[in-house]
Amino acid sequence: MQTKRFFAGFLVVSLILAGIVSYYASSSPDGLEKVASDKGMAAEEKEHALSGSPFGDYGVEGVGDERLSGGLAGVLGVGLVLVVGGGLFWTIRRRGGSENRVEPRAESRTD
Repeated sequence: MQTKRFFAGFLVVSLILAGIVSYYASSSPDGLEKVASDKGMAAEEKEHALSGSPFGDYGVEGVGDERLSGGLAGVLGVGLVLVVGGGLFWTIRRRGGSENRVEPRAESRTD
């Protein structure tokens, strides 16, 4: 029961961080962008191939409100990682479960 509570709490914290707190992350450019701008390389910058994807530019395409778009992208991203990671874990666990299991030995009594 304690493990389920831990994972439920972890999920709630992850969703809060992804959906709400991520909006307050710094909008300042990171180190690589700053150096590219300072050295004049930013002028040659092009859009990346996935910029038009549903989660391109840290938002959900078609949602007009920037705050809602970013929060929704974060929550959907957490869900996607949970589903893919959980699926992989479940598949690997089911595949290797019988090979790694140690069967208890029957105790023999010699009284």
